[in-house]
Amino acid sequence: MFIYIIIYSFVEVNVINCHFIKRKLKQMNLRATMLAAVCCMFSLSIFAGETLPKPKLVVGVVVDQMRWDYLYRYYDRYSDNGFKRLLNEGFSSENTLIDYIPTYTAIGHSTIYTGSVPAIHGIAGNDFIIQATGESMYCTQDDNVKAVGGEGKVGQQSPKNLLVSTVTDQLKLASNFQSKVIGIAIKDRGGILPAGHFADAAYWLDGKSGDWISSTYYVTDLPKWVKKFNGAKYPDQFFKKGWNTLYPIDTYKLSTSDDNAYEETYKGEDKPVFPRDLVKLKKDNGYDLIKSVPYGNTLTLDFAKEAIENEKLGANVTGATDFLAVSLSSTDYIGHQFAINSIEIEDTYLRLDADLADFIKYLDAKVGKGNYTFFLSADHGAAHNPKFFSDMKGNSGYFDGKTAKKTLNDKLFAKFGKNELVKSLTNNQVHLNYAVIEKEEIDEEDVIKVVVKEMKKMEGIAFVADMNEVSEATIPSVIKERIVNGYNFKRSGVIQYVLEPQWYGGSKDQKGTTHGSWGSYDAHIPAIFMGWGVKQGKTVRETHMTDIAPTIAQILKIEFPNGNIGTPIYEAIDRK
Repeated sequence: MFIYIIIYSFVEVNVINCHFIKRKLKQMNLRATMLAAVCCMFSLSIFAGETLPKPKLVVGVVVDQMRWDYLYRYYDRYSDNGFKRLLNEGFSSENTLIDYIPTYTAIGHSTIYTGSVPAIHGIAGNDFIIQATGESMYCTQDDNVKAVGGEGKVGQQSPKNLLVSTVTDQLKLASNFQSKVIGIAIKDRGGILPAGHFADAAYWLDGKSGDWISSTYYVTDLPKWVKKFNGAKYPDQFFKKGWNTLYPIDTYKLSTSDDNAYEETYKGEDKPVFPRDLVKLKKDNGYDLIKSVPYGNTLTLDFAKEAIENEKLGANVTGATDFLAVSLSSTDYIGHQFAINSIEIEDTYLRLDADLADFIKYLDAKVGKGNYTFFLSADHGAAHNPKFFSDMKGNSGYFDGKTAKKTLNDKLFAKFGKNELVKSLTNNQVHLNYAVIEKEEIDEEDVIKVVVKEMKKMEGIAFVADMNEVSEATIPSVIKERIVNGYNFKRSGVIQYVLEPQWYGGSKDQKGTTHGSWGSYDAHIPAIFMGWGVKQGKTVRETHMTDIAPTIAQILKIEFPNGNIGTPIYEAIDRK
């Protein structure tokens, strides 16, 4: 009893030193040296402070073009260990909406990881126009770096155009750069933007060679394990398997017929039907083919496993939390080509379910169940093919941007006598030709008035907003807020137009589908968290894409990204 009193007093008051305890213990004929050492360890732990619990690894997965309803549309066909496990063991925010327009890939990945919007983080589209110079800019374009593992512009990429920090950046800062952060995706933007500015590496796929590459922003040479992976030529191994449906094709009851008018063929293919000889199709499509078949997702997750193994993610010798950001791009390529009602999409998600089950099982074994935090979301959704929708007697259509641009420039020429005053309709925004406007001393406001008036007459246009006067525009507040959030005055057009639901930019009878609107089909995304620091459950209250980054930051007990406007999804966080 006397020993416990001494130790208790030592811990509570911290005034009894080890020598005094040792002397007392000797009087009791106990193993004084051993117990004194224990007491000294207590003392050291007190001075060092209590270790803050944290996960060994955070894994973020963004499924490109995954609509929220895919979680449930194919639910009965999913295994127990993929999407169902995430839903049953994790926390699902069932009503997560995108906070801005346009809903495109680069913006979505940036927003998920920054908790911010284009008005602040600056990624205004996959491509955007620098308004001060008129220069077109790809979202991750960086002409000051070089490809590593590849050649040319495919490797001249970095996160320099992202104006704010990511949650991965904040983890780096919080750990004094001891955490290791890696981004992986077939698309360069899907790997680079989530990994942030301070990443140890980001990797993406070179469609010409089928190899994973990087840039000198991160490394001067590919690690040996990446070279070894590339040397195995896994895309060729996947091509040999061909692509047939995972289950008998007559069981795909949630999709349209295999041969229909809404799907695009691969190069070298007569009809968009199963089965597909991928070795044969590679002759016309090259290694780019791996991007637009389900094996692209498998390849990405296999590469992610290699990164965990060889970079020792989740086994940081400093005890810091590591972060792996993965984007699965093939779902987007397949969606664009075949549209959301296709057998190809249903089969892709059934295969993805199996891939996720395998990947999560790997994390359990390698990092340890309960030792990692996992989240899954999407950068945007997708619409039904407009022709399919109208054939089913729904309202839909195509807005021909080329014709609209010509009409606008003709009207402006008639009034001002100058050609090409409208430079582009990129990102559903009207970009003006400021070089001509300033040189000819044309009043910009007069040009805007002509454009707005003319666009309001065009079929398929729901709203047109002069961004200088958007607060006064007669537009529903929820749409107006997304317009404002998506407008970066340095990189966005001064006029935003919004199409009618199910209308998209393109030519008549265009195959496949696309995305970009404020509608729920584009803007309602999954947001699921599982593992360390996460409660099991779900919420149907409205949450937003911008809430994902601060939720992860709150779980990790680190500062929010510096452009964050989101709020943690508090119901998802285990605050024990």
